[in-house]
Amino acid sequence: MTHATPPGWYPDPGQIPGAPPSERWWDGTMWTDAVRAPGGSPAFPPQPPQSPRRRARTAVVIGVAVAVLAGIVGGVYALTAGDDDGDDDSAKPPASSGPSKPGEDDGEGPKKPDGSVSPGPSDGAPEAEEGFASDTASGISMPVPDGWEGKSGPAGAGVTTGRYPCPGDDTKVCVRGGAFSAPATAFKIRKTSPEAAAKADIEKNAEESYGGKIYGGKLVSHKQLASKSVTVAGQKGYLVRWKAVNRKGPDGYVQSLAFKSPADGTTMVIVRFGIDDTDDAPSVSVMDEITKGIKESRGGGGGDGQQV
Repeated sequence: MTHATPPGWYPDPGQIPGAPPSERWWDGTMWTDAVRAPGGSPAFPPQPPQSPRRRARTAVVIGVAVAVLAGIVGGVYALTAGDDDGDDDSAKPPASSGPSKPGEDDGEGPKKPDGSVSPGPSDGAPEAEEGFASDTASGISMPVPDGWEGKSGPAGAGVTTGRYPCPGDDTKVCVRGGAFSAPATAFKIRKTSPEAAAKADIEKNAEESYGGKIYGGKLVSHKQLASKSVTVAGQKGYLVRWKAVNRKGPDGYVQSLAFKSPADGTTMVIVRFGIDDTDDAPSVSVMDEITKGIKESRGGGGGDGQQV
């Protein structure tokens, strides 16, 4: 006799490698729109299943929200879920008692085990000040440079520009420039000083932004361009910047910036940057522009339940 997977929080089937991890509520029969940081309180309360008509209306919005807020990884903006070989075991409920392979987020939103689209979060993002993208968990707002797109979220914020088909997988979409903020614990960084946190994150940032199959595999090499103290939103911070050389497609500049949240002074914040090394990409100086413009969000915030 086969037993159904019990209701509970499981790794989000729409999770994209390199983005801050999230969990989604499985109600025993389908994925709901309730998501949260691992072990944290839900960003959205569990909701009853929506009707097919309602589900169809929200599918496009859901796909965009999941992709933009979870998919920005340095210079990479991915619209498909799962790992590069399309089989991310971490995105499944327990295999022994439930569906063998829950659906992935293919731009239409999370799917039920039978392949039909389930509802996802279509709202709940914080209200951002004009010209800024707000990261509620970190208690900060990032400036949106002219011509860029900003997205706010309860567990991170992102700014991107210049979409194009990824060089190693044209089913995914990359960007010429991007920055994404989240509490350091979302990137599995638990260092207690900004310098240690930035130095611990830069290699992960480089590999997840310009490595992997969409760029031909692991990085060929890197060159450190900067490693220095900075002030961010009135807080002492630290940044490390690399030039990353990959195997396929444009090389890139990556930067990991770390500082304590100005909202509570205990949460470590990481901002990952990525900019392509091409003539049509933004100037690397935009990293400094965004860094200088980061400020405490008007709504305060800060803290993810896992302060450092």
